[in-house]
Amino acid sequence: MPIAKHRITPCLWFDKEAEDAAKFYVSVFKNSKMGRIIRYSEVGTEVHGGTPGSVLAVEFELDGQPFSGLNGGPIFKFSEAVSFQIPCETQDEIDYYWTKLQEGGGHESDCGWLKDRFGLSWQVFPAVLLEMHADPDRKKADRAMAAMLKMKKMDLAALQRAFDGR
Repeated sequence: MPIAKHRITPCLWFDKEAEDAAKFYVSVFKNSKMGRIIRYSEVGTEVHGGTPGSVLAVEFELDGQPFSGLNGGPIFKFSEAVSFQIPCETQDEIDYYWTKLQEGGGHESDCGWLKDRFGLSWQVFPAVLLEMHADPDRKKADRAMAAMLKMKKMDLAALQRAFDGR
């Protein structure tokens, strides 16, 4: 059964890992599911270089958001220029995504950013952080920003203390 149609569906370009990546992401996010898997045929092998019968593309849905994964070869790689944000309500939620998305070879970066084992960038942060940054009291907002800039994984309690001036 095809994933529900949306006007915009992100398509992630992989070398050969689209199916593995989709299964991994579906295991991390609740309310997620796999969709169709489309395989290369004999047609066009001289152009695409895909092995007939191997995975060309996969559809999947993460918490209601449709995605497609394309095995297009090693031509293009992910960069931090595109990332997926995960605003979290609790520290437990931050800890869960931070740990799960790094499983199997991912690595952390600064300010709540990480790369998963497929090279895709994620931002895992407390949802309230956006409100802190936008607060009209610039001293409070600046304290939260200064605290965030020292972090790798976001610490919700430390951000709140900084914002409150404690």
